[in-house]
Amino acid sequence: MNSISAKEINERLTAGETLNIIDVREVAEVKSGRIPSSIHLPLGFLEFRMNELDKKKEYIVVCQSGGRSIQAVKFLDYQGFNVTNMNGGMLAWEGKID
Repeated sequence: MNSISAKEINERLTAGETLNIIDVREVAEVKSGRIPSSIHLPLGFLEFRMNELDKKKEYIVVCQSGGRSIQAVKFLDYQGFNVTNMNGGMLAWEGKID
């Protein structure tokens, strides 16, 4: 399974790179802030909404601490998506939030 650090994502975003980030946390968790430009797609809805994603794109998946994003990455990878897990989740995030 591919993984990336929160620091590396922040550096890439700060450098102006466009990343496709999926936040799989619940609505109440996202209210406390999310990575700018991330897509909110709760883990429980992933199976039903994965048709909104493009298999030609690379996605980075994030949750609160890393457990749910690992589940999401495994599921999406099995479905043929190019996905990477953000290690440590939002607890490791030190960048800007919306």
